[in-house]
Amino acid sequence: MFTLAFIECCLFFPDKLILIKENKTWWEALTYCRNHHHDLVSVCTEEMQLWVKEVTQNASTEHVWLGLRHDCAQRVWFWVVGSIICYQGWAPGNGTWNEDCSHEKRSGAVQSGGEQKWIELPESQKLNFICSTYDG
Repeated sequence: MFTLAFIECCLFFPDKLILIKENKTWWEALTYCRNHHHDLVSVCTEEMQLWVKEVTQNASTEHVWLGLRHDCAQRVWFWVVGSIICYQGWAPGNGTWNEDCSHEKRSGAVQSGGEQKWIELPESQKLNFICSTYDG
């Protein structure tokens, strides 16, 4: 059964992704996307990951924020649209469920070069980010 969160996460097209070449913290990026577009991008399929890879090639930072969040209390990574992670594109050593929650909260980003895998970073880092422009 499909949920609204799954539909919002997965029914995007390449022209619905916008790379914002401003350096913002994860929370600033989330706020910007929600105020000016729809949300930070969620990557639910390999096809969506390919679109994200294409968009990130033009980034001016080494990593680019995604709408990926970690909840230490629940020990789970999730997309800000409310869906859990089904497709995964983590770089080795990232995205484990045994995060050290004693330090700064971490959110997910994608490498803008190389294999363009997902990594976890302190949310205070300032990076480019990808907004989705879902129209409903």
